[in-house]
Amino acid sequence: MNALTQAVAVREDFGSTSSTLAVQETASSAVAAQAKAMVEARYVMALRRPRQWDQVRQDLLKECRRPSFANNKSAYYRKPIGKGVEGLGIRFVEVALRCMTNVLVETTMIFEDESKEVHRVSVTDLESNVTYPLDVRVTKTVERSSPSDDGSYISVRKNSWGKNTYTVPGTEDDILNKRAAQVSKAIRTLGLRIIPGDLQDEAEEIIKAVRLNEAARDPDAERKRIADAFGEIGVKAADLASYLGHSLDTCSPAELVDLRGIYGAIRDGESSWKSVMENKAEQSGKASATADSKTLPTCSDESFDKKKAGWRKTVEAGKPVNDLIAMIQTKELLTNDQKIEIASWANKGSAE
Repeated sequence: MNALTQAVAVREDFGSTSSTLAVQETASSAVAAQAKAMVEARYVMALRRPRQWDQVRQDLLKECRRPSFANNKSAYYRKPIGKGVEGLGIRFVEVALRCMTNVLVETTMIFEDESKEVHRVSVTDLESNVTYPLDVRVTKTVERSSPSDDGSYISVRKNSWGKNTYTVPGTEDDILNKRAAQVSKAIRTLGLRIIPGDLQDEAEEIIKAVRLNEAARDPDAERKRIADAFGEIGVKAADLASYLGHSLDTCSPAELVDLRGIYGAIRDGESSWKSVMENKAEQSGKASATADSKTLPTCSDESFDKKKAGWRKTVEAGKPVNDLIAMIQTKELLTNDQKIEIASWANKGSAE
């Protein structure tokens, strides 16, 4: 049997001319026609059933008010970077896109070799015909504390603890997990560009309020849940106390919410406990340096008497009093009486 099927096609050219051609339909052209039909069907359904933004808002905020959703580690995360980076997570984006309807999320592998994969992730608003694409690179290697079973490895480096870390080929499960994590991050990034900003702001406020209310309603139960969750990823209660600077049983509701956000970032692979503690130490060091810079000695009466002649000449030469006081207080603090005396020099100069 001939694998090719004869068909007749009509081609429309520029200038309103047309021609009839006999073509041979192959399996690839059939697949292309099927894909085209599916795309057209999606746009037709979007036109027939357009979204209603008021309904989208109601459905989305209703989901955010559910404690089980608001407390989900992937609905809202907190990364320990600087003073803390917070944001809506992949679970929120998934729910929001479902509530919006008429949004198409596609993932296609566009390249693969022995060392990596490249996936193209795109999110399309079928009603406005706006598409945001992003290429995701997934390497087929993982880092381990030891070489492969046969002693081989691709490369080796020293980690922050001074121990060897080996790059080895990943197993199918390793690659699957890396692929899923990278694609999820891409969908979150692109989805947030489709979801209106005002809906994101409202949802963020509700999720934070629900988490805070849950922690305030029963702080003991919330503390136990958080401690157990951290224990599952190898972080002990003593480590949490070290991070907080006090025992876990004296946590405020706001601190419990902060810990839950950090747990979500670690659990999703966005951070690690080591980086959390390093960031905490860095921020504490900056705070101490800032505090030290603000602690200046007070100018004594004897020191003021020795320096005031020179300062007075500066005022009489035309330097504004406020500028002089500001300059002096970058090195030492002045008392109120000393400031009044400096101000009097300007008055005397004007009188003369």
